Amino acid sequence: MVGYLEGNDPKLKNEVVVIGAHYDHVGIGKAVAGDSIYNGADDNASGTTAVAEFVNYYAKAKTNKRSILFCFFSAEEKGLLGSKHLAAKLKQANMNVYLMLNYEMIGVPMPAGKDMVAFMTGYGKSNLAEKINEYSGKKFIGYYDFAIKYQLFRASDNYPFYTEFNIPAHTFSTTDMESFHYYHQPGDEFDEMDTAHMADFIQQMIPITEKLINAETKEIVLKD
Repeated sequence: MVGYLEGNDPKLKNEVVVIGAHYDHVGIGKAVAGDSIYNGADDNASGTTAVAEFVNYYAKAKTNKRSILFCFFSAEEKGLLGSKHLAAKLKQANMNVYLMLNYEMIGVPMPAGKDMVAFMTGYGKSNLAEKINEYSGKKFIGYYDFAIKYQLFRASDNYPFYTEFNIPAHTFSTTDMESFHYYHQPGDEFDEMDTAHMADFIQQMIPITEKLINAETKEIVLKD
């Protein structure tokens, strides 16, 4: 499912920022304590909630100088099939995609002691983390060893946009995978989610996203 909002700047509207998340999960699987339905509240109903809130915000504000493509991807759990298909189609259509911002597992906050609000996959591949921290005036995005160890940059819907367009394309998450015990488990349910945290994270990301979308130049670049 895709929504398009044209930018309001005559020149910058030709550049597109993709904001996305996947809505599929693993479905029905091995029962745990009699529960075989894998709901996927954190992975990734939380991410799609973020994208939906960006849709709600920009539908009213319409403050975006660049155009925005809001994407709800399917078949991420089957191998990024939805995002691979869309990225290839957009490349074929010669769409000028500047930046891809992907949201996955933002339903619970990072534990106390972690000096970040969220981590970003592919942390060292671009200057996006540095710019976000500059915009927010604090250590908002941090480096996370787990993301490198398990190659999370390649594991979500940001990756096809990186490979097709060679652009900064990253996933944001606030879930500490080493302490969250319900990854791909039936226990990943709504009552485990911290909705106040989710609302706070999204509200903090809105002004950051505004600056990214409305910057006069393509200030987010890949690193060598």
